[in-house]
Amino acid sequence: MNAPTFASAPANASTQTSRAARTRLVMAAAVGNALEFYDFTVYAFFALIIGKLFFPVNDPVGQLLLSVASFGVGFFTRPVGGLLIGMYADRAGRKKAMLLTLGLMALGTAMIAVAPTYAQAGIAAPVILVIARLIQGFSAGGEVGASTTLLLEQAPPNRRGLYASWQFASQGLSALAGALTGVALTASLTSAQLESWGWRVPFIIGTAIVPVGWWLRRTMEEAPRVTVEAQPKAPKMPLVTVLREHGRAVLNGLGLTIGGTSAHFIIVFYLSIYGVKQLGLPSWTAMLSGCVSGAILFVVAPIGGYLSDRIGRNRLAQTTRILLMLAIWPAFALLNQSPTTSTLLAVVTALSIVHSLNVGPTGAMLGELFPRSVRATGAAIVYSLGVAIFGGFAQFFVTSLIVITKSVMAPAWYVIGCGTLSVIAVACMRERSRETLD
Repeated sequence: MNAPTFASAPANASTQTSRAARTRLVMAAAVGNALEFYDFTVYAFFALIIGKLFFPVNDPVGQLLLSVASFGVGFFTRPVGGLLIGMYADRAGRKKAMLLTLGLMALGTAMIAVAPTYAQAGIAAPVILVIARLIQGFSAGGEVGASTTLLLEQAPPNRRGLYASWQFASQGLSALAGALTGVALTASLTSAQLESWGWRVPFIIGTAIVPVGWWLRRTMEEAPRVTVEAQPKAPKMPLVTVLREHGRAVLNGLGLTIGGTSAHFIIVFYLSIYGVKQLGLPSWTAMLSGCVSGAILFVVAPIGGYLSDRIGRNRLAQTTRILLMLAIWPAFALLNQSPTTSTLLAVVTALSIVHSLNVGPTGAMLGELFPRSVRATGAAIVYSLGVAIFGGFAQFFVTSLIVITKSVMAPAWYVIGCGTLSVIAVACMRERSRETLD
C-alpha cells in the first residue's frame, strides 16, 4: 500500500526540479534583453539632462539632438554584434555567447553610470558616452540570437512559442521598470539633484542587477547532451552557410522582423512622443503611455506565444498583423480628431494588445527558420539588421514623412507599409510549430 506513495515522491520532486530549472532558464535568457530595454527607456527619459551635461552646445535643441544621436549610434553596431556573436554562439555554444553579451552590456551601462561630464573631462566625456553606446549596441545585436535559440532548443516541443515569447515579454517589463524609475526619481529629486547625480541612479541600478543575471546564466544548462551530440557541428563560416544555403529564410526573417519592429517602435515609443509634440498633450502622458504599453507587452506576449503553440504561428502572426494594419490608420485619425490623454491611452492599449499577440510567436518563428548549426547566426542577423534599420530609425523615418507629405497620418502609413512586407514574408514561410526542431 505504501509503494505508490513512495514512488510518487521522487516523481513530484523531479517535476518540481524540472519546473524550477525551466523558470531559471527563462529568467537567464530574458535578463540581458531586459537590461537593454531598461537602459533604452531611462536613457530616453533623461535625454535632456544627458544632452546638457555631455554636449557643449548652446542651443537646447542641439543638445537634445546630440544626446539622441549618441544613443542611436548603438543601432549601427547591432548587425555587427549579431553577426560576430551569433557565429560565436553557433561554434562555442549559446551559454558562452550569453555570458559574453551580458558582460558587454554591463560594461556599457557601467560606463554611462560613471562617465564624467563635459565640465569634468572635456571632449572625453561625449567620447566615453558614444563608446558605451557602441558596446551596448554590439552586445544587444548578439543577445537575441543566442538567448532566443537557447530557449527554443530547451523548450518542450509543444511549448516553443511560449518559451521564446518571454524574450519579448522581458522587453515590456524592463520598459515599465525604466519608466517607473524615471518617474520616481523625477518626483523625489530636485532639478539640481537630478543634474548633479540623480540621472546616474538608473544606470547604477542596471549595473547592480548584472551579478544576478550572470549567476543565472553561469549555472544554467547549455542543452540536453543527447540533443547536442545528435546535431551536426557548426560550420567554420556560419555566415557563408546562412547566405548560401538559407537565403530564402533570411529574406523571410527580415520581412517578419521589419513588420514587428516598425510597429513596436511606433506603438511603444513614438506614440507618446507624437501625443506631446504633435497633439500638445502634457509631457507626463509620455511616461504613462510607456508604462501602459510595457505592462501589456509583458502580460500579453506570452499569451501570443502560447496561442501559437495551439493554433499555429503563421496563422496567429498573419491574423494579428492584418488586424494591426487595419487598426493603425483609424487609431491615428481618432487621435487627431480627439487629442486627449484618455484617447491616447485607449489607442495605446488597443494597439499594444494586438501588437503583443503578434510578437508572441516571432521569436520561435525566427529560430525555426534555420537549422541548429547556424540558428543563432541566422536569427541574430535578420533580427539585428531589421531592428537597426526599421526600428532604430523609425522615428527619423516617420518625422521625415510628416515633413515631406505634410500629413500627420504618416506614421500609420509607415506601419502599414512595413506590415505589408511582413504579411508577404509569413505567406512564404512554412508552418513549423508542430514539426520537430532540427
